[in-house]
Amino acid sequence: MSNTAPHHASSGTPAPKPESKADPKTVPDLRDGAAFAERLTGEMQALQDRAAHERHAPDPIETLSSQIGDELIDGALSVPTLENAVRVLRDANLKQRAARLRSYVGLKDETTPAARLAEAARLTVESCDSVETLVARLSRPGFAAVFTAHPTFALADNVYRHIVEMATEPSHRLPELKSHRREAAPTLAHEQNLALTAILRGRDALDIFNAAILDHASKRWPDQGETLGTLDIRTLILATWVGFDTDGRSDIHWWDTLRIRLALKRTQLERLRTQLESLLPQCSQLVARIDVALGAVKEQEAACPDQQHHDANAIAAFAQALVSRRESALVSAETLRPLFDEALALIDGEKRSALLTARSGFMAHGLGAAHIHTRLNATQIYNVVRHRLGIEDDPTIPSRRRLVLSQINEALEGIKEPIPVDFGAVMMEQSSAGRLMMTMAQILKHIDSATPIRFLIAETESGYTLLATLWLARLLGIRDEQIQISPLFETQSALEHGEIILEEAFRSPHWRQYIRNNGRLCLQFGYSDSGRYIGQLAATNLVERLRLRTLSLMQKHGMQDIELVLFDTHGESIGRGAHPFSLSDRLSYFSPDHTRGLFAKAGIRLREEAAFQGGDGYTLFGTAPLAASTIATLAEHLVRPLSTSRDPIYDEPDFSADFFSTIALDMSSLVEDPGYAGLLGAFGPALIDKSGSRPSARQGDGISVTRITHPSQLRAIPNNAILEQLGWWTNVLQGFGTAASRHPETFEKLARSSRRFGLALDFARQAAAHSDIGALRGIVRLLDPGTWLDRAASARNEEQRSQHLVLADGLEGLEFWRSLPAMFRRIQADHIALESVWSHTLKMSAQERTLHAIRHAVIGQIWLLATRIPYFSPRNDINRETLLRLVLQLEIPAVLKRLSEIFPQSAGIVTDLDFHEPSGPRDDHGFTREHEEIFAPMARLFALLREISVAVMHANGSFG
Repeated sequence: MSNTAPHHASSGTPAPKPESKADPKTVPDLRDGAAFAERLTGEMQALQDRAAHERHAPDPIETLSSQIGDELIDGALSVPTLENAVRVLRDANLKQRAARLRSYVGLKDETTPAARLAEAARLTVESCDSVETLVARLSRPGFAAVFTAHPTFALADNVYRHIVEMATEPSHRLPELKSHRREAAPTLAHEQNLALTAILRGRDALDIFNAAILDHASKRWPDQGETLGTLDIRTLILATWVGFDTDGRSDIHWWDTLRIRLALKRTQLERLRTQLESLLPQCSQLVARIDVALGAVKEQEAACPDQQHHDANAIAAFAQALVSRRESALVSAETLRPLFDEALALIDGEKRSALLTARSGFMAHGLGAAHIHTRLNATQIYNVVRHRLGIEDDPTIPSRRRLVLSQINEALEGIKEPIPVDFGAVMMEQSSAGRLMMTMAQILKHIDSATPIRFLIAETESGYTLLATLWLARLLGIRDEQIQISPLFETQSALEHGEIILEEAFRSPHWRQYIRNNGRLCLQFGYSDSGRYIGQLAATNLVERLRLRTLSLMQKHGMQDIELVLFDTHGESIGRGAHPFSLSDRLSYFSPDHTRGLFAKAGIRLREEAAFQGGDGYTLFGTAPLAASTIATLAEHLVRPLSTSRDPIYDEPDFSADFFSTIALDMSSLVEDPGYAGLLGAFGPALIDKSGSRPSARQGDGISVTRITHPSQLRAIPNNAILEQLGWWTNVLQGFGTAASRHPETFEKLARSSRRFGLALDFARQAAAHSDIGALRGIVRLLDPGTWLDRAASARNEEQRSQHLVLADGLEGLEFWRSLPAMFRRIQADHIALESVWSHTLKMSAQERTLHAIRHAVIGQIWLLATRIPYFSPRNDINRETLLRLVLQLEIPAVLKRLSEIFPQSAGIVTDLDFHEPSGPRDDHGFTREHEEIFAPMARLFALLREISVAVMHANGSFG
């Protein structure tokens, strides 16, 4: 290989001047940015108005983008001014986001959260005709809020704080921040701390609600104090899977799960201890026992292995602490019940009510601040069964399913005694499922034996999955009442054939006996994969259909006396299935009156659960008033009377079937279109910061990127976040126009008369308000070599012509032009159909369109700078063309890292040493000029691109 040194940069398009080296916390003066932002949005509004009235008007986003790009090249516009304009637009979007959050949870000036909680408590009490009915109703959970993590922590923690503070108190001042981005992706420990903080605010709000229930109940039945004194209110509970969800992760070790579980236990005991300080004397037996338990748990937690210390000796020491201190640390909340009774006998009045409230919260959640959900993939279950039982056949193949079902039933029949589990076995276990189940067995033996653990199984495609999980749990000594095995129905196949999967399990006497012993059937519905493959509207229709088929299945098998748990694992985004306009509507959308009424008529007790996901979801619990408003909304949902009128959508089954199946077919067809994968993969996650501890699906060796050939190669949240940034919510809108135009009269009638259908259309309204066909067209045109050839043809000088030809050649090699235009026409055709039939379509605001225009211009400037990278001799697998190709895909951090190695800023010559000869020239042949004129401006523009992404995220209200 040649050792020719790199050439210095030649002159060409003026580069933006690098930012002066100042304190990174210094915030620029935004006044010039505010004026420029106002000018840009005004011009965008004028372009939009013109496009609305002229047939051949230019596209607003493309026109403004070209103007911004020209001004940057000519020097009429500086990068600092553009940065400040983006900050102004970003901050305006954040303020609107905070206002939406306030409205979303029903936080109002005229009604306090405490008043709402008190009213919900009153309605709860008055809905029961006797104290016995009240005790029976409140002694079982009716709703659970589940805190999940996933990569949605897209903002810096202080920015989330400002959002929730502004939502709580609109007069809160937003400071001028240089960036809203995270400095680095959060760690698992950080996610856990954020989740726990949200959980504790939720627990405080629950205490207010529970105290109000006790107050209203004691007033209504003043002579039933003894009965009410036995009541532990469990109607609303909290749960978490942060640190327990191992699906698609290899970075959560079994010791992480145990450490987090011990932290939840310690937090629960500390919280109770704090509550009792003002109620009971220090000499109280209850307080003393809690102190003993706290000391033991802290000792166990301190001994827990971690990433640095998990050798056999460390694990043996941990086992000693966990086992020997087991009884001292408590293994069941019920151990404290007699001590609670003794304490209650010694106090009265307000202190007694406060102690009853504290006991309710404690007993409802057991030895943890929240219940826990573990999760893994069905494939991991198959692997452990294959290893331990030798069942090799694939249960997903219909022709082999009967055989494997027979084999697993025989295995269940063959369990006489469970095998012992110790930490040596956990260390030696090679399968993920076996290790997780062993970890659960240890939690149930040594940490909390009375609070059941939810065991979620992703991608459940067969009843065999449920039976195999039951076999593994029983084999490892987990009792039926301690584990809640729950299939996750998320794929199109699982949602369409879910009742067959359940029927396969119900045919087994072991599964039926398990359900009887457990007392409940738990089902989980996912909206991410189903939504992105068949469309959110079609996914929700399939979920509701599966719920009704589950009802028929339970009636068929005489299971009406079994509680049914329905967990909707949406996030806070329409791309994840969450209703966009209010939490109340969100709950109604997942749990329509029609379905609830049928379950009530059948006598089946229903328990509903909903996810609150990561950075976005935790904002609903971001302050005490927000948390109280959220809990109040959940409580109001539980006492909301069912509508007595029949929704007309259920009288149009043919329309519903055709409408939603059309959306599903259109979206699933688009997913298989190579152009759609090309669209998602053109820039991919380069548009967004890493927003969670979960590993990214898009990984390379640091200088090459694996091209996405199918959307399944992206995780759901990045998939949705990319669509958000591209300015077109495909997974909500695609197929909608085609479906609506097939039966326009019926569509229009139901859009006006059906609440159920109207709640679904709200998703399309929100998507339309943040989608613009011009934004998507602009990306497609950016990636088209023809665009750059046209620019080369009209270039003002030879330098610009050469740069545009280089970009055209690079894009030619990436071949996006082969599939993107046809895919875009497909989306455009459906969009035209929608606009022709739906008169209520909202439009993207001028401010949000302006952000897309700025982003397109910034991408163009980054690309133009890349054409000025000096030529250099190939180094290993890297040459100039390779780097340019990566820049075109916006892999800027990786490119800049290599450029800094190839073109060091300083030659590093040491001038203060004696080399024992006459000194030669000390000229430093570093590449300072290249760094100042090319690399630093490129880094700065890329940072601006990411800040634009944050601004767009604020406008949409969530990440992914």
